[in-house]
Amino acid sequence: MARPVLRRVAAALLAVAGIVVVTFILLHAAPGDPAAALAGEGGDPVHLELLRAEYGLDRPLPQQFLTYTGNLLRGDLGTSIVRGRPVTEVIAERVGPTLLLLGSALAVSSLGGVALGALAARRPYRAFDLTVTGAGLVGFAVPAFWLAQLAVLVLGLRVGLFPIQGMTDARAPHTGLAAALDVAHHLVLPAAVLAVSEVAIVARLTRVNLIRVLDQDFVRVARGLGVAPARVLVRHALPNAMVPVMTVIGARFGTLFSGAVLIETVFAWPGLGQLLVSATRTRDYPVLLGLVLLASLSVVIANLITDVVCARIDPRLHRD
Repeated sequence: MARPVLRRVAAALLAVAGIVVVTFILLHAAPGDPAAALAGEGGDPVHLELLRAEYGLDRPLPQQFLTYTGNLLRGDLGTSIVRGRPVTEVIAERVGPTLLLLGSALAVSSLGGVALGALAARRPYRAFDLTVTGAGLVGFAVPAFWLAQLAVLVLGLRVGLFPIQGMTDARAPHTGLAAALDVAHHLVLPAAVLAVSEVAIVARLTRVNLIRVLDQDFVRVARGLGVAPARVLVRHALPNAMVPVMTVIGARFGTLFSGAVLIETVFAWPGLGQLLVSATRTRDYPVLLGLVLLASLSVVIANLITDVVCARIDPRLHRD
């Protein structure tokens, strides 16, 4: 198993390196000047040149790239042009809320999707199965950004069930358990909206694979021996149907990460999404490159974890 994992790690690192190179070139080729964004409209030309020299923006692009990669290999992501602080500190302040949002959405979509798909596969083409299939089609087709706006208008403003902005209630700060419950209350809407399309995908894929597995000989033998239907489903059929599901869950992590940017913008969630939007507007190159690197590494790690989990479920995947 070690050799295939090492090959995947090497390929993943090459992919991350390629992403860093392409992102660096595209950012510097895009219109806009970070120094001008920092100095504001009508900035003094001398001041602009001083800012460019301070952040190395007046050097040739190859030299800037070599300086950046050299610092990157030492673990230095640079200094934020706008904030004047190390990029690692700027990102570290925002990564917690994003991880909470992504983790909640991933848990809800994975567990909820598998549960719905398994229940639908028990009696295919019946009322519950058709309901899950139809709802899955709608959930996958509805854009997350539009669904977020609808949730804000209906569940937030009209009904008033959930807060629509931020991570905590600034008007009534809490501590201890009350603070955790306050965060959970603010988390419900953005996590649910982010998880909707993923629940639909996981449920449909689980259903399809379970229907196929439940029709195989070893399942018929288990039923013939008098094994309870629930045990046949959970202990025998579900593990054999989970490899494609786990693969899709890992592959969709990048989509979930990008969707979090939109959701955080709508709900003013203080995570990496808002930082990305702010850094894009101000042309804060070091922060943008740091966020792209973090997103790339997250997707790579998620795929590696998925490979290991799938290999544990199906030992045949250990082979070269």
